[in-house]
Amino acid sequence: MKKTAILVSLLVLGLLAACGDDERSDQDNHNENGTNDSGETVTIEDAMGTQTIEKGPENIVALEWSYAENLLALGIQPAGVADLDGFHQWVNIDKEFDESVEDVGTRQEPNLEAIRRQDPDLIIAVKFRHEQYLDQLKEIAPVVTFAPYGEEAIQDHYENMLNEMKTLAKIVNKQDQAEQAIADLDSIIEEQKQRITDAGLEGSEFIATQAFTAQNTPTLRLFTDNSMVGKVMNELGFENVYQTDEPEVYGYSEVTLEALQNFQDRKDLQFLYIVQEDDNIFESDFKGNPAWENLSFVQNGNTHQLPGNTWTFGGVLSNQVLAKQLVDAMVKE
Repeated sequence: MKKTAILVSLLVLGLLAACGDDERSDQDNHNENGTNDSGETVTIEDAMGTQTIEKGPENIVALEWSYAENLLALGIQPAGVADLDGFHQWVNIDKEFDESVEDVGTRQEPNLEAIRRQDPDLIIAVKFRHEQYLDQLKEIAPVVTFAPYGEEAIQDHYENMLNEMKTLAKIVNKQDQAEQAIADLDSIIEEQKQRITDAGLEGSEFIATQAFTAQNTPTLRLFTDNSMVGKVMNELGFENVYQTDEPEVYGYSEVTLEALQNFQDRKDLQFLYIVQEDDNIFESDFKGNPAWENLSFVQNGNTHQLPGNTWTFGGVLSNQVLAKQLVDAMVKE
């Protein structure tokens, strides 16, 4: 009987030890970066339908800048990013990539071998650029495909950007960080709105444009309300006078100088423009042109230049910068 009792005790102790090991194993599966090695999955809707993928991927390749930027906002360094040089030239944010981040080709033509070398757990693509590559990309790693210019997304580019950020955060198990980044954006917009109020500009009408030369023709991209620029300006307390019957796919219409004649009598209108220093059409083409010079908002000095690296197609961090750049252009302190 004593031997039997001892044997039972040993079996119980063994079971308890095994349970303890399982508990420690579960804890170890969640590392300090929030990633999950236990095989837990997450189901999301992307441009290609319902996707079920492993939660908390560590090595992520981003083939579009806005998602690489949002990874940085979530505290994640991607393994690879398409067109790193272009990102550094155009995406004007404070957070930076580590030296370990590799270039994986262009956004239009990703380098499949370079992507493969990163041994990614996840690839982030966009439908309008990468649909033709999806089968090849899926041979390398699971792919999440966003559609920033899909029919639903273009109704409100800003809201879509926030929704994509939340989806990405769900995938990488960083929902708290996403909420904080979005709260920071809201806070910055409120701070900039106060500057507008203090300057007596709240409620003003505006037009915002990115201007450049295309095929030897001075061209204006007038931002519509469904654009990120339009939404941020609305949030700051301005009213966009440039309207279209249907949402513009990219959030802007391309027009020439003659289109501004429709706003000739709006003397209090604030005209904001983004140009490159080596292609400032307002100096090289419009200066001295009565069609420009006689516009009431030009005569009243309500034209405001933004930096050439103002990025209008970015993520949460870019929109923080955008809000400040818009206000800096109008409010001289």
